[in-house]
Amino acid sequence: MEHGGGWGMSKIDEEKRGKTMKFFVTGVAGQLGHDVMNELAKRGHEGVASDLAPVYSGIDDGSAVTKMPYVSMDITDAEAVEKTLLQVKPDVVVHCAAWTAVDLAEDEDKQEKVRAINAYGTQHIADACKKLDCKVIYISTDYVFDGQGEEPWKPDCKDYKPLNVYGQTKLEGELAISQTLTKYFIVRIAWVFGLNGKNFIKTMLQVGKNHDEVRVVNDQIGTPTYTLDLARLLIDMAETEKYGYYHATNEGGYISWYDFTCEIFRQAGYQTKVTPVTTQEYGISKAARPFNSRLDKSKLAENGFEPLPTWQDALARYLEELENGR
Repeated sequence: MEHGGGWGMSKIDEEKRGKTMKFFVTGVAGQLGHDVMNELAKRGHEGVASDLAPVYSGIDDGSAVTKMPYVSMDITDAEAVEKTLLQVKPDVVVHCAAWTAVDLAEDEDKQEKVRAINAYGTQHIADACKKLDCKVIYISTDYVFDGQGEEPWKPDCKDYKPLNVYGQTKLEGELAISQTLTKYFIVRIAWVFGLNGKNFIKTMLQVGKNHDEVRVVNDQIGTPTYTLDLARLLIDMAETEKYGYYHATNEGGYISWYDFTCEIFRQAGYQTKVTPVTTQEYGISKAARPFNSRLDKSKLAENGFEPLPTWQDALARYLEELENGR
């Protein structure tokens, strides 16, 4: 499969390809923000990176993100957000910054901070972008739904019933964007993995290396999302005016965490035994998890966007990246 600079552009208006835009990306110390910055550099767009730390604090892999302009910004500070964005004057803001520690978000002493970041912080971004009349891409999650049933969730479904604080605050972030702006893409993703940060694959590789057997839940169903592939899609979107709600995970079919682990170990050459268990058997976590994380991605192709490659293909490329120390 071709993954070069023209990936995902086949059906997109050719005129958009040549237009250089200025992007402001929040949360660049995370998995997705890191890859978005690198994708911008590949396409010749101007990118300004942002996160809370005084200097870039993600992996220093020598890639573009470590060489592009960086601005320290606290999204919970409305004044700082407005000042920074009005100064940078981006054409597009890709808002990746979020509180993503799902279980920790349930702690009573953390909930105010989680809401300050995911809901109020996003409102601050939306308010500044309204003044700039710029495009916004907001990264959301399958956790805005209740995860019941077996039908894939459609992007324009408004049957929101978040099961936990993380899902509720991400929904509040969605509403901040949709009720304030018109030029927005709200993109829901699930089961994210990338080079820059912790994720399920890295955890399983570590556990599988040190244990003969692992127990993994087999009753939570969804699809993984490789941030490298997602970053390409997000920039494809930014180069259009096809605004609205989208779902974006890798193709390759819906699976359980058990299925995912089996394939991780198979591709990595591990002999570790994987035992399937129910969520109840595995043990109660602080935050309730959705059983049904199936996201309907058909709207992507309907709007001329190239779907992401299969998760099996993404996993193979990711394991190769990890092995190469990237």
